Amino acid sequence: MKTLRRMIYSEVLTKVGLATLGFIALFVFFDSVDELKLIGKGPNGAYTFQVAALYVMFMVPNHLYELMPITVLIGTISVMARFAKSSEFTIMRTSGLGPWRALKTLLELGLLFVVFAFVIGDYVTPYSSRQAQLIKAVYLGETITQGNSGAWLKENREKSSYIVNVLALSREGELSGITIYEFNEAGKLNTLTKAVTGNLSDNNDSWTLNQVTRRNFGVKLDENIDLVSSPNVVWPTQLKEDMVSVALLKPERMATLDLFHYIQHLKNNGQASHRYEIDFWKKVFYPLGCLVMVVLALPFAYLHLRNTSMNTMVFAGVIIGITFVLFNNLFGYIGNLNDWSPWLAAATPCVVFMAGSLTVFSRLVLRH
Repeated sequence: MKTLRRMIYSEVLTKVGLATLGFIALFVFFDSVDELKLIGKGPNGAYTFQVAALYVMFMVPNHLYELMPITVLIGTISVMARFAKSSEFTIMRTSGLGPWRALKTLLELGLLFVVFAFVIGDYVTPYSSRQAQLIKAVYLGETITQGNSGAWLKENREKSSYIVNVLALSREGELSGITIYEFNEAGKLNTLTKAVTGNLSDNNDSWTLNQVTRRNFGVKLDENIDLVSSPNVVWPTQLKEDMVSVALLKPERMATLDLFHYIQHLKNNGQASHRYEIDFWKKVFYPLGCLVMVVLALPFAYLHLRNTSMNTMVFAGVIIGITFVLFNNLFGYIGNLNDWSPWLAAATPCVVFMAGSLTVFSRLVLRH
């Protein structure tokens, strides 16, 4: 039985690796085409072909993480379908590889893919995405931003609360486009502070705001608004650089622990965190999609495929894998719009596909 297990593992790992290399090569080509139009731009034409190639390479882990369920399904289906077509799987069954033992074998292999996907998504992808953004910041003069509105943060204090908007974060850690709204206990706007740039202190307990304009709003409507300008102001705050960085990154590219801490920060300051909670649970359940994919591939070993080409089976794997990824993203939006429980919105695609695969498996194997 060890020989059969070793053969299945080696075949599946080889096919999954080849499928992954094929898809990665395709995405690298697309990214390279997109980056070619930027070559020669930036200060003194700093964005060269070598820099563009480095940026494309840093984007590879992100593509790898997104493609894992699809490539695992395609690789496993191709192996199971080939075993069925060549009658090798029939020989394995007569050698003692029963249905539940086959399922257990693939589940063990699926756990290996789950761990690999988790490591890529939680450790490699956040770092590589950050480095890719820094490359654009260094060689194109761009800053790290999220959309046109930047990052929004909130900080509650004893007698007031602050809503902070930061448009961008440079590679040196300099903040730009800072707007700070201060509200009193009654929820009325006290001051509006704008700064062109800002720097965080070494102790992470204050920001130094540069080129500051501050408006002081009176309590009565007929009172004048005072406008104060100053070259720099030290603003005490507990908002650290990592919180700004996390807010500027897309949630799906954050590390799971960073996303969890950011959710706690939002809750502690009375901010809506439902969207980020869904993304958090999606990051938890997404690697488990690899486990679902290997289970989905097992029924192909029990089909009669002598008159069916391998290309048809691979195409079926591509369709199923893409459908899973689309469902995973779709249920995230549906759950956010309908205020579903975050874990339910994130887990539904995995549960549905796992139930479907086990149903097909039971019909093909246990009833026939």
